Amino acid sequence: MIPSAAATSSSSSCPMATAVAARLLLPLAVVLAAAAGAGAVNDDVLALVVFKSGVSDPMGRLAPWSEDADRACAWPGVSCDARTGRVDALALPAAGLSGRLPRSALLRLDALLSLLLPSNNLSGSLPDALPLRVRVLDLSANALSGYLPAVLASCQSLVSLNLSGNRLSGPVPDGIWSLPSLRSLDLSGNQLSGSVPGGFPRSSSLRVLDLSRNLLEGDIPADVGEAGLLKSLDIGHNLFTGGLPESLRGLSGLISLGASGNALAGELPAWIGEIAALERLDLSGNRFVGAIPADISGCKNLVEVDLSRNALTGELPSWVFGLALQRVSLAGNALSGWVKVPGDNASALQELDLSGNAFSGVIPPEVASLSRLQHLNLSSNSMSGQLPATIGQMALLEVMDVTRNQLSGNIPPEIGATVVLRKLLMRRNSLTGVIPPQIGNCRSLIALDLSQNKLTGPIPVTIGNLISLQMVDLSENKLNGTLPVELSKLASLRVFNVSHNLLSGNLPMSHFFDTIPDSFISDNAGLCSSQRDNSCSGVMPKPIVFNPNISTDPLSEVSPTVPSSRHHKKIILSISTLIAIVGGAMIIVGVITITVLNRRVRTAASHSAVPAALSDDYGSESPDNEANSGKLVMFSRGSPDFSAGGHALLNKDCELGRGGFGTVYKAVLRDGQPVAIKKLTVSSLVKSEDEFKRQVKLLGKVRHHNVITLRGFYWTSSLQLLIYDFVPGGSLYQHLHECLGKSSPSWMERFGIIVGVARALAHLHRHGIIHYNLKSSNVLLDSNGEPRVGDYGLVKLLPMLDRYVLSSKIQSALGYMAPEFTCRTVNVTEKCDIYGFGVLVLEILTGRKPVQYLEDDVVVLCDVVRAALEEGRVEDCMDPRLSGDFSMEEAVLIVKLGLVCTSQVPSHRPDMGEVVSMLEMVRSSQSTPADELV
Repeated sequence: MIPSAAATSSSSSCPMATAVAARLLLPLAVVLAAAAGAGAVNDDVLALVVFKSGVSDPMGRLAPWSEDADRACAWPGVSCDARTGRVDALALPAAGLSGRLPRSALLRLDALLSLLLPSNNLSGSLPDALPLRVRVLDLSANALSGYLPAVLASCQSLVSLNLSGNRLSGPVPDGIWSLPSLRSLDLSGNQLSGSVPGGFPRSSSLRVLDLSRNLLEGDIPADVGEAGLLKSLDIGHNLFTGGLPESLRGLSGLISLGASGNALAGELPAWIGEIAALERLDLSGNRFVGAIPADISGCKNLVEVDLSRNALTGELPSWVFGLALQRVSLAGNALSGWVKVPGDNASALQELDLSGNAFSGVIPPEVASLSRLQHLNLSSNSMSGQLPATIGQMALLEVMDVTRNQLSGNIPPEIGATVVLRKLLMRRNSLTGVIPPQIGNCRSLIALDLSQNKLTGPIPVTIGNLISLQMVDLSENKLNGTLPVELSKLASLRVFNVSHNLLSGNLPMSHFFDTIPDSFISDNAGLCSSQRDNSCSGVMPKPIVFNPNISTDPLSEVSPTVPSSRHHKKIILSISTLIAIVGGAMIIVGVITITVLNRRVRTAASHSAVPAALSDDYGSESPDNEANSGKLVMFSRGSPDFSAGGHALLNKDCELGRGGFGTVYKAVLRDGQPVAIKKLTVSSLVKSEDEFKRQVKLLGKVRHHNVITLRGFYWTSSLQLLIYDFVPGGSLYQHLHECLGKSSPSWMERFGIIVGVARALAHLHRHGIIHYNLKSSNVLLDSNGEPRVGDYGLVKLLPMLDRYVLSSKIQSALGYMAPEFTCRTVNVTEKCDIYGFGVLVLEILTGRKPVQYLEDDVVVLCDVVRAALEEGRVEDCMDPRLSGDFSMEEAVLIVKLGLVCTSQVPSHRPDMGEVVSMLEMVRSSQSTPADELV
């Protein structure tokens, strides 16, 4: 019975009555609460069933979720609050779920504190509303896209947010730093762009902030150091400029600081040494200059320092050996002087990379005091003298790389004491003497590169003891004698290059040597093999002649006594000979045609206006004609004139290359900066001056780390010049196909090139620019080996022409062209670039050209790789110069991505943003980078 309001009111004046009323109402309140709780629990069941119906569950992880259940607490991935019975956590990592996140289902779970769905395949945009009480949200490694919703900045209870490894774009929302409970924020591996907002409050609880691997730009927020509790900050692999904000010096508890792969500049600040708790410092791949501050020695807890790929100068800091550092990389700078290792140090160094600098002097014997050292890289310096015998005392040494120095003398036999050595790389020095037989004691060796030295004597038999050996390069020495038969025991061997030596005798008998590429054994006049139709008997085989006048075996031998008077005998030409004759005739016709056209061009050029500060093979403008000269326009600050020595423009001696659009020359600005100038050879096809300038100025706004910057242009009606940044490292085509006998890009370098080109295309497409002419010759490598994509968007300079004309003029490299280009009814879109990118990926992995012309056949790379994948033998297609130090599982993933991009149906090809995300996921799955073998 429920008391009336009057009775309740009247009893308030009587303590006894109040107590009685309370005892009567208490059971009712319990019943009502229980009923309400049961309803809420049923709501949780309903919400989860709705969630299940909205996603795809191919692995059946959600099969036990049934709408007939009273509670969801026993379901896989579901946790409940012990007191209320409400669902407070949903955790389904790597469950194979796909589809969109059901917004309504999530909002029904109003007691949810934790939502963990990482490593699935969820797509679509993030919900614009989330449960208000959610404290932990992890949707990393999915396929989510779209902008970050503003609602994130109002999730007051949020403690940890991880959205890394998706395809999210747009800006970082304002106000997100002000969330009072937020301790960890990870937005890495997306496509976020724009500048990062400031507004970091002093009251911030933020401990971990990761914005790496996005497209963020501008300055690092000046007040980021106001978040005084930060322990880890990673903003690497973005487009940040400027310097490190001084507010960081106040982060006394900062343990890890990462800002690699940006465009940060200036000198390294000495106040870094004030961050006492710092353990990891990564500022690699920027533009820092000047000396490395000695004050960094104040960071007594430093374990890992990476300052590689900057423009740092000066000597090697003494703190490298004085702190408790385990890993140091100063590679790819301009450091100089002698490498001085204190003999009595107690260094904890495990990895030391000083490659790509200007260090000189000898390798100090005291290097042996680095008793814990596992990886030593001194390659690409100017070090001289002999290898110290003390190297044999380095019991833990696994990798030693002294490639590209000026070392001389013998290889010390003490090298045999480094029994855990896995890679010994000594290419391109001046080493003499014999290969010591003690090298056979290095039973862990997988890579041995002694090429391009002056070694003599035989290959030691003891190399046959190195059963783990995968890559051997002894080419370009003066080795003699025979190949040891013990080499046939090396079952793991994938590369054995002994070309350009003085070797003789038979090849060892094994499957590897029976199928060894000719390039690995070339220029050894005495090497031979009966298995390869090249016996060592010294008897030359009789010539084989095709004789159509006899009915016997067409491969019958002709007697050497045939009289010479039968020279009038009918000659039958082979198919290859006919092709050669026809090809030669076509070349002659082409040369005549080009000569006539060149004369016309020169005649026209003599009347065209050229900047007074420029000159060419055809002469320069006289002062009388300067009034009619064109205008040189530069988009960035700096002198628009060329130096007095700028006679290089259009000078054939400074020609860098020729392509479908024109010829490229190197020239120098007055401020000393080199530039590349493209003289367009499609003048007759170029649009009007106004349209030309409008399109060029649009291209001049493109700014990306992996895109060559267009600096300016010059226009007259008969001469158009485009001025680009000069990229010194040569083209990817040269590195893949023309640098024979030289170092070939390693697996990690090739992977980085693929990622860089993908990022470049994604950036161009985001700005509405179709490259149209992507190929390996249009991808240049800078001094750090990073890719820079050029020749983008130039098709917009031409009017709409017949596609055959454009394809023959611009898309000159057969094999990169998407199949829809030949169809007049299909629009040319970004999908054409994606097709060319897919071909480029396969070219990088295989080292083969997109199309190979054999004597009687044409081999298309895409078809070869696709067939190999279907037959489960992708490894047969990989570039043999990749010495095996990479994951074949990763390689297969990248091969599949390349083949998907080259799908015949444009809609089946992914967008470049999706491609970048896929590649970043592969990169993030790599526990540690693979070491370079060559």
